[in-house]
Amino acid sequence: MKKMVFFTTLMISMLAFVTSANAVGSEYTPVPRSEDTITVMISSLENKNGSLYLQGDQIEWYEGAEADQKFLEHETDIGDMTHAPDGYYIVNDQEKLESFEIDPNAQVLMQLYDHDGTYEGVDVKWNEEVSLTKFLAIYQNNNLLDVSTFPFHLTIKDHKVVKIVQQYIP
Repeated sequence: MKKMVFFTTLMISMLAFVTSANAVGSEYTPVPRSEDTITVMISSLENKNGSLYLQGDQIEWYEGAEADQKFLEHETDIGDMTHAPDGYYIVNDQEKLESFEIDPNAQVLMQLYDHDGTYEGVDVKWNEEVSLTKFLAIYQNNNLLDVSTFPFHLTIKDHKVVKIVQQYIP
């Protein structure tokens, strides 16, 4: 009996360890705000003179209590609603396309895209790193999921985009 209790306790401990080890990076975490990070809706990606450029409309992305506050400030016909639906709110007071050069070594982190051409392959993998070449292919493939409908956080250094992070929308 003591061996069985010991074995069961050991198995539960091991299962808890494995579960917690796999949980690292498996939950949504907001992209931290910084002076060199902006959020855009991408309208196009194109090569010009041997460099890759992104055309995008800068937006303001809010989550949580901040989203609720902005929602209440900007919306007028909301009845008895007291918070932003789905926990986020986007403000785009001025629609203006800007061009951003992408560093050829830019890091790209995706949350949700078509992995294999099946509906089962359209699944969330938090901050999955993909190459810039793969990102271009993902962006152009809108058969099952159009990633151009998602906001992207851009980190800009020395006037070039060095990091692109897809914003998950529930």
